[in-house]
Amino acid sequence: MMTTHTALTVHQIARPTGFPTGAEFTFTETPVPAPAPGQALVENLYWSVDPYHREQMDGGWALNSPLEGRTIGRVLTSRDAGLAEGDLVFHRAGWRTHALVTSDTDGTRRLRAHPGVPLHAHLSILGGTGLTAYAALTRTLRLQSGEDLFVSAAAGGVGTAAGRIARLLGAGRIVGSVGSPAKVGYLTGTVGYDAAFDYHDGPVAELLAKAAPSGIDAYVDNVGGGHLEGAITSLREGGRIAWVGAIAQYNAAEPPPAPRNLFDVVGKALRLEGVLVRNHRSLQGEFEDFLVPHLQSGAAVPDVTIIEGFERIVDAFLGMLRGENTGKMLVARSGMGTTVP
Repeated sequence: MMTTHTALTVHQIARPTGFPTGAEFTFTETPVPAPAPGQALVENLYWSVDPYHREQMDGGWALNSPLEGRTIGRVLTSRDAGLAEGDLVFHRAGWRTHALVTSDTDGTRRLRAHPGVPLHAHLSILGGTGLTAYAALTRTLRLQSGEDLFVSAAAGGVGTAAGRIARLLGAGRIVGSVGSPAKVGYLTGTVGYDAAFDYHDGPVAELLAKAAPSGIDAYVDNVGGGHLEGAITSLREGGRIAWVGAIAQYNAAEPPPAPRNLFDVVGKALRLEGVLVRNHRSLQGEFEDFLVPHLQSGAAVPDVTIIEGFERIVDAFLGMLRGENTGKMLVARSGMGTTVP
């Protein structure tokens, strides 16, 4: 059992074949580490489990070693001049209860205080998830007021953030694709989407044409495959695609074939560009200045599914891959819940 003197770390011990089972992970118990000069010891409070972690399992993560992930923690002791005891920090040494970090290294930064904003927002709509959506909308798509938008995997972390931010930016008709009728209702009843559909109900191109009969100007792609093909069909001339992820192929033995209408990218003068949030970290301050007032007023809220207990982090990860979350899937230290600092 973990005590104040022991720490738990998750290691990947095998590569998955297809969908992970959980047997590829193990929990390792070690003494809580002591910081060296220039380091701070952080007790982690919230952990993010993300679709890109599935890709990391195929070779990005070393076996039998601590894993990487976005995390929020509180400094317990510090020998880092940039961090003080009690500071709340964002860092990437996740999948463990305690971590040694150095400020301004590997993304480690002290969190800005925003009264009334839940702490977990820094891992969801105000964190890398929301920053991805903001960069996709404002930099890649350059979304203009009144333009119509389609988002796939729209009930996930990036999808809900994209819908809320696009509405704040003055988007026209916003349409989302999801995997269940309940999520359709959540998008249209809570997040602010104008229309949504369950992609299990038929070909995406047909479902999208019904939801956006006049076409779309822009597309945030979190899925790839048939969703990309359907979006290309509905995009108007000069339309733009921000390709964030391809969750449809993460567990596939072979990648899906390219969209059959890919040449329409030429015929319609479309633009398709990949989005890597690490290329947009300089936007974090601008993004917070834009979004925090809306979070404080209630005009925007974080969409999250929170699983309590670090020992459930693997279950949360697998549940996220199965689509069991609405909004961003997070893990909280037992007792944290939806704490507001």
